[in-house]
Amino acid sequence: MTPSTEHTIDYYRQALSAKMDWDEDLEQALELAFNAKKPEKCRPRAIDTVLRLVEFGVDKNTVIATLVSDMGLKDSLSDDEIKNRFGDSVLELARGVITLNSMQECNEHRFRTPQQAEKLRRLLMAIIKDVRVMLIKLCYRVNRLKLLKHCSYEERRCVARETLDIYAPLANRLGIGTLKWELEDLSFRALEPLTFKRIAGLLEERRDDREQFIKQFTDELKSKIEQSHIQASVSGRVKHIVSIWRKMQRKHLEFHQLFDVRAVRVLVDSVADCYAVLGIVHTNWHSIPDEFDDYIANPKENGYQSLHTAVMAEGGKVVEVQIRTHEMHQKSEFGVASHWRYKEGVSLDQRMEKSIGIMRDLLSGSEESATDALSGFSTELSTDRVYVFTPQGQVVDLPAGATPLDFAYSIHSSVGHRCRGAKVNGRIVNLTYELQTGEQVEVLTAKEEAPSRDWMNKNLGYLKSASNRAKVRNWFNQLDFEQNMQDGKNLYERELVKYNFHDIDVARVVAHFKRSDEDQFFADIGRGIITAAQIIGYLQQDAALDKADPFKKIKKPEAAKSHKKDEVVIQGVGNLLTHFAKCCKPVPGDNIIGFITKGSGVTIHKQNCNNINNLAEDQKARLVEVEWGSGSGSVFEAEISLSAYDRSGMLRDISNVLANEKINLLNIQSTSNKEEQMVYSKLVVEVSSVDQLVKIMDKLAQIPNVLSVKRTH
Repeated sequence: MTPSTEHTIDYYRQALSAKMDWDEDLEQALELAFNAKKPEKCRPRAIDTVLRLVEFGVDKNTVIATLVSDMGLKDSLSDDEIKNRFGDSVLELARGVITLNSMQECNEHRFRTPQQAEKLRRLLMAIIKDVRVMLIKLCYRVNRLKLLKHCSYEERRCVARETLDIYAPLANRLGIGTLKWELEDLSFRALEPLTFKRIAGLLEERRDDREQFIKQFTDELKSKIEQSHIQASVSGRVKHIVSIWRKMQRKHLEFHQLFDVRAVRVLVDSVADCYAVLGIVHTNWHSIPDEFDDYIANPKENGYQSLHTAVMAEGGKVVEVQIRTHEMHQKSEFGVASHWRYKEGVSLDQRMEKSIGIMRDLLSGSEESATDALSGFSTELSTDRVYVFTPQGQVVDLPAGATPLDFAYSIHSSVGHRCRGAKVNGRIVNLTYELQTGEQVEVLTAKEEAPSRDWMNKNLGYLKSASNRAKVRNWFNQLDFEQNMQDGKNLYERELVKYNFHDIDVARVVAHFKRSDEDQFFADIGRGIITAAQIIGYLQQDAALDKADPFKKIKKPEAAKSHKKDEVVIQGVGNLLTHFAKCCKPVPGDNIIGFITKGSGVTIHKQNCNNINNLAEDQKARLVEVEWGSGSGSVFEAEISLSAYDRSGMLRDISNVLANEKINLLNIQSTSNKEEQMVYSKLVVEVSSVDQLVKIMDKLAQIPNVLSVKRTH
């Protein structure tokens, strides 16, 4: 029966009820699918797909989901109706099927190279949350191939090519051999009809006859092995037409030179049993010279182990026999020597290996084990990679968290440098938008290259990839000296204001970074060779920059022991209360100093706090060295000053930034200057470290109309 054959609803009801217990839900789903709007002739109906699907022993929900995901019901059956009628499980399965069926129409650009085909296979496996969705898709594709004769020449070739490059390898990886060879043979027939007919004629017998011959051979071999009291599993398979053609092409052989058109596999418990079975085979059938390979004694480079031989059976028909242990077979199917990878030439990928293992277990295991495995499957492939489409349909592989700007630079450095915006699925998004697997990305570019220095700031989230940030840095390195010098000077001054540094001796900083003069120093900042983080880190750590230099007068007692008091460690003293100064509000990461107060323990200040710098000489003796404790996990208050051009929604945008970063806002005070059209805000926030504070400040500085953001204390 082909999918194009018209049947009554009773036919489908009888065919399905023979495979599973019938109930009202199945009846409702069948009626919906049967009465759905019929697709064009070259597209199969869901009711025909389930007839192929039930051969794999799928559950009721899988059948219902297949029926209600019929494309003819797209406009008449909503998600809410599916959920109300059949439940959440069916809805999730149906959504997965509809997602796969709604992907871009067949496009040969998507799999022009083996690398592109592999990326698309990974994308398909990454976007599905349930392995049954892929099984439904593969059965649907088999039926679509059977209807290719109704399609145009271009669509016929494209669908067949896509199947060979994408879906047949997926069926192979999932261990669904019957679907794999059916997909391949049907595709090959569409692409190479004359070659297909020629090989089919050379086989000189129908597939049923060949399978019957293999059954007779395996029964006889099994009987011989049992007589020798060896425990063995014997199974046979008939090579399909595509496999025969590929071997003829790969080894430059004619059909009559092939010795493995018919093949049998024997699995035993030990290596000794392998050679014992080999002796039984050669004793009872005439072996073919030069067709014996011992991959047990001499494994292949990928670790594959097995005995291969070919013998002459009844009627002069040649049979290939493979003999291996169960452990060798397990390695061949699932390990580094897995059969699918050997055939496809794909390198090892631990994530893909694990996910494929889960999917194969789901297809062969119990419903209980499947439920457990499914709980961890959905994120297995997608935790550290995302797969997105170009407008031409090619797949781009990016790290998780990648942005449209990462996408642009992955296409070409020039595209990244000229990027001014992006569309995702036809909708304009921010350049900091995190891409999701399956989305289509279009880059909006300008004529001239003009990247932003902000793109190099990891905190701002424009670029996930460090290598892409390096590309931006290299672009600025190529600018002329005068431009880099001016940009670097502006950046340097902006950072000093942001972090509340005053009266800094530039010459001292230049000397620290080993530059010949200030011009070279600023130019290297402009090029990105010296980063803002390096400068601020140096200024925070170098207490000697302060002219009063109060810290050199502090002496740490030689016999003193460190005492940890909550967030800080106090050197040379013990059992003292500590609290944080309100004047400078230090947070972890700041360089700090302690001041012993009368009756109040030790007050913790920043080392560059004005109150500390202005201490009288007789009070400096009360300073004590402190450092942050390794176990600090508390939050600390920090005050931020922000100035911006006044506009509607400014406070909302500030709140959104803090909420997105999960920052608690303790207080905010804003004043407006109507004449200048400016707004000045002071924010008191809770942070756990200087790094977190810096990230927030960088994010706030990116809000439209914001002129400056700096730490008040």
